[in-house]
Amino acid sequence: MNDPNLLIRPVTAADDDRLWAMLEPVFRAGDSYALDPAISRADALNWWRGGTHRAFMLDDGVQSLGSYYICPNQQGGGAHVCNCGFVTAPDARGRGVARLLLDHALTEARSRGFRAMQFNFVVATNTRAVALWQANGFDIVGRLPGAFRHPDQGFVDALVMYRHL
Repeated sequence: MNDPNLLIRPVTAADDDRLWAMLEPVFRAGDSYALDPAISRADALNWWRGGTHRAFMLDDGVQSLGSYYICPNQQGGGAHVCNCGFVTAPDARGRGVARLLLDHALTEARSRGFRAMQFNFVVATNTRAVALWQANGFDIVGRLPGAFRHPDQGFVDALVMYRHL
């Protein structure tokens, strides 16, 4: 994606409808996030951009293509490692959105002083995400056997993935 109209910017409350349009199908599918698939709109939006999460949105000048959040993975002695979550708009999948968001997240993490990025619970059947993370220097440092109940495939593994910054 080499579009001069692309902009990654902080999410605001004015983005709620666009953000929910991306989150709802992903959360309802129940196959990649360890959240209740029946999560309410308000709770989902609050989870994505609330607490210690700092959320960003990728726009192309016409529509929102994806979003991510970044936050400390732990408190205290673990606060130098960040965690992120990513979502791509349904009609923007396969267009390099996640890659652009990851590039931004890595830069943002470094600028915030994080020393590493960790994904705590990557569902192993989410092969596109696993491949993207691995192609960008993330190692699988842990496997949680049967830790995720997939709606179609039953109990599947979850991966812990890690990268130094």
